[in-house]
Amino acid sequence: MSRGIVAVTSLAFEARIALGAGVSVICSQGPQLAAAIKSAIKGGSSGIISFGVAGGLAPGLVEGQLIAAAAVRTEQELFPTDRAWTRSLLERLPGAVHADIFGADAAVAYPSEKRLLHAQTGAAAVDMESHIAARIAAAYRVPFAACRVIIDAVDRLLPPAALVGLRPNGTADIAAVFRSILQKPGQLPALVRIARDARIASSALRRGQRLLGAGLGFPQFGDDTPDVGASDRKEANVGAFNQNRGWVRQAAGPETRSVRALVAQTDICGH
Repeated sequence: MSRGIVAVTSLAFEARIALGAGVSVICSQGPQLAAAIKSAIKGGSSGIISFGVAGGLAPGLVEGQLIAAAAVRTEQELFPTDRAWTRSLLERLPGAVHADIFGADAAVAYPSEKRLLHAQTGAAAVDMESHIAARIAAAYRVPFAACRVIIDAVDRLLPPAALVGLRPNGTADIAAVFRSILQKPGQLPALVRIARDARIASSALRRGQRLLGAGLGFPQFGDDTPDVGASDRKEANVGAFNQNRGWVRQAAGPETRSVRALVAQTDICGH
C-alpha cells in the first residue's frame, strides 16, 4: 500500500497541477530542492516523480508533447527510471514519447546548444530538476519516474527575460523580467511566444495529470492515501516544501491584464 508519492517541480504552475490525491509537491530549486527531496524520502515517501516542463532537444518534438523518461542523463551519470512506473505512465498517456531526459545545471537557451546536446547524448528533452531528483532517489533506493512536457521546441530561442530567475515560491521574478525587457526591448515578441508556448504546455500537463490520476500513475498507489482535491487547489497555489516551516500552502495573488499577468500566470522563467 502506497504512503503517497512526491512530485518534484520548480515552477508554481507545475506544482499547482501536480498536487492531488496521493501526491505531495516540492517546488524549489538548486540546493534547497535536494534538501527537500531528502527530507521527503526520510518522511516515508513511496516514490519520487519529476513533473513539469522541459526544453525540447530532439527534432520533431513540439510544444505540449509529453515525455515519459526512460532514463535521466547527465554528462557523467545515467539514472534509469522505475520500469513499472514508467510503463504505467506510457499506458495512461497516449502519444507520450519514451526517451531520455538530460539534466542540466543551467538553462539551455539557444537552438544550437540544444541540437549539440541532442547529438552528444541522444536525450529528447532537458530540464534542471530531474537529475537532482533521480540522483537522490537512486541513493535512497526509492522508485523514480519523470513525466515532462515540452515547453520550448529545439528551434525556439529562450529570450533573456525568461532566464532571469525564480522567486523561492516558483513564480517569476517580475521585477527582474521587466528590467530585462527595458534593457533589451527587442526580446518582447520572443517572450510573448514563450508565454504562448507555456500555455500550451500547461494545458498538456493538466491533461496528463488527469489521465494519470491518483498517485500520478504510481503502480502501488492505495485507495486510502490522503486526497488533496479540487477545492484545495482553488484555495492555494501549491502545497510546497519549505525548509523552515515544512509543508505549507501559499496564497494566490490577484490577476492583471498586462505583461505582468502574462509572465506571472505562465511562470516563464527557465525549466
